[in-house]
Amino acid sequence: MPQSPNKNKTSELTSYRKYWAHRFGVAPFLPMSKEEMDQLGWDSCDIILVTGDAYVDHPSFGMAVIGRTLEAQGFRVGIIAQPDWQTADPFKALGKPNLFFGVTSGNMDSMVNRYTADRRIRSNDSYTPNDEGGKRPDRAVVVYSQRCREAYKGVPIVIGGIEASLRRIAHFDYWSDKVRRSILLDSKADILLYGNAERALVEVAHRIAKDQDPKTFFDVRGCALMRDASLDDWTEVDMSSIDEAPMREQRGEEKTVVRIPSYETVRDDKEVYAQASRVLHLESNPGNARPLVQAHGKRDVWITPPPIPLTTKEMDWVFDHPYARNPHPTYGDARIPAWDMIKFSINIMRGCFGGCSFCSITEHEGRIIQNRSHESILHEIEEMRDKVDGFKGQISDLGGPTANMYRLACKDDKIQETCRRLSCVHPGICKNLDTNHESLIELYRKARDVRGVKKISIGSGLRYDLAVKSPTYIKELVTHHVGGYLKIAPEHTEDGPLSKMMKPGIGSYDKFKQMFDLAAKKAGKEYYLIPYFIAAHPGCSDEDMMNLALWLKRNKYRADQVQAFTPTPMSISTAMYYSERDPIKPVRRRGSEHVSTAKGLKQRRLHKAFLRYHDAENWPLLREALKNMGRADLIGNGKKHLVPSWQPKGTGGKGGEGSRTGRKHKKQEFLTTHSGKGRRDFKDKQDTRKPKRKRR
Repeated sequence: MPQSPNKNKTSELTSYRKYWAHRFGVAPFLPMSKEEMDQLGWDSCDIILVTGDAYVDHPSFGMAVIGRTLEAQGFRVGIIAQPDWQTADPFKALGKPNLFFGVTSGNMDSMVNRYTADRRIRSNDSYTPNDEGGKRPDRAVVVYSQRCREAYKGVPIVIGGIEASLRRIAHFDYWSDKVRRSILLDSKADILLYGNAERALVEVAHRIAKDQDPKTFFDVRGCALMRDASLDDWTEVDMSSIDEAPMREQRGEEKTVVRIPSYETVRDDKEVYAQASRVLHLESNPGNARPLVQAHGKRDVWITPPPIPLTTKEMDWVFDHPYARNPHPTYGDARIPAWDMIKFSINIMRGCFGGCSFCSITEHEGRIIQNRSHESILHEIEEMRDKVDGFKGQISDLGGPTANMYRLACKDDKIQETCRRLSCVHPGICKNLDTNHESLIELYRKARDVRGVKKISIGSGLRYDLAVKSPTYIKELVTHHVGGYLKIAPEHTEDGPLSKMMKPGIGSYDKFKQMFDLAAKKAGKEYYLIPYFIAAHPGCSDEDMMNLALWLKRNKYRADQVQAFTPTPMSISTAMYYSERDPIKPVRRRGSEHVSTAKGLKQRRLHKAFLRYHDAENWPLLREALKNMGRADLIGNGKKHLVPSWQPKGTGGKGGEGSRTGRKHKKQEFLTTHSGKGRRDFKDKQDTRKPKRKRR
């Protein structure tokens, strides 16, 4: 019978008695072969982790973190990375695990990893040696779990990571264009761990080691399990009453469970699907969330409340494991792009309270920021300096899900425990949020003083509506940590789409840019802001995209890289995309706001084309759309026009009458605004490089 997880009861990660196998010591790399196991003196593995990524022993790679955490608990942990999934034989490479298989798709969802927003197959994979595509299957968690079961029947299977985490309930699947049931059923796993699952995984591992059945772990937070039993003495709350009930009645009392309509119901009723999505997000605060239950046929998927966030002490312990900080030697000289990107970066925190509706970070890592200490971060910088070949004093990032949420939190723990806001910064910054950046500024200064460090760049996404609350932070950032340009993500300019994204209005961007330019001028720097925008987001009309394109032209931006909205499982935006309802607001039968959505391929391409209004290949499509919108006045050859009336030969179709065939067509350029005078242009292939300065 399910037990109620006590929200105040949690064990420190270091409080467990180590498993007997700790006597074997620490492995230089977690073994990937029997030969490595022999060298370590192992006759078997206690736990085998199966991942869709190449094995890089670095704290930015999930399997390394999980593997080293389990190793620190005394378990012998092996890794099977990117196995051939056609047969079960590769899953026998390390023998039968004594305790369980742990299965993940890797750092990315396998479907997002393999397919573009237009459902086209990608030819590359940044988490694979030599950037080779096709090394992991679609729906990797399901396939890997099936092969593990074929390899060794009876061995428990624990699934986790981003792919499993965001598919723990019935969810809309963009790639098959239908609602799929919980991945727990399709994978036939014994238990699913969601979010950053160190706390749950350590408890599950020790309990399995005591011969307990993982299918009975209903008292472990951050899990999803199947169950047949009745609710017995549990009080069941109907989902439809959530928005109507007073706040005091929604505080996660003992033995209270929220029932979400069944898989079959949300599959067949889009409005109910939107309401279920809203309830899932409302029940995400570890301080007041209740268990959720959803029927799938005759059985229930039982989801326990979110895990208690790690303390700073626990975060330090996780990141201070003896990582080799390099790819496994079996890869030789092969290049792993994802490793190249992060090998000189440091993760200082987890979580995000921004709640952007299109993003999975909040759903996976939670809204409560989990911070490392200054000492732990500085120690990792020294480790990187001493262990990683090629380090020349350049640190590419000190950040995490965001650049500047480090140590930001609710001012009152009691308020935080009862809060049900979907975001701490939307529709405005909460009055109870502490936006003091002083600890982060102090960290930057300490990090710059570490011996051997020459330059620290900030590469994580900057939350500029928070940054403007601290002029000192902007000054520190611009003076010391911007390397030529800074990427930020306003995502759109129009209030309609921004409200659906749960992003601040463009006025916040304007204020930040003004402060950024002023700080750069005072520092004697000439720096660029590179904004990112999303095309085809739910709630975004053709007119909204046209207005965004006009804003881009007025501000002399020419976006070379365009991001189209991809509906990923469990996000609020995906619920909008599928249901055409807005789960940010209460969803009621026949009384909910309709959300227009670009679903057809032609309209999605049009929205992307507006972002690249300067590309001649898009001009025929844009001219046709502008005429249909009654905005033919934007077609012409003047500064006020969005697209010209002529077509360069060999672009966007057949050229023909009106084409300037006698004039050489200029290469497209990527333009950014910047602090200082003049204008800087650089070509498409240089869009990720620092712009060259003109000679004076």
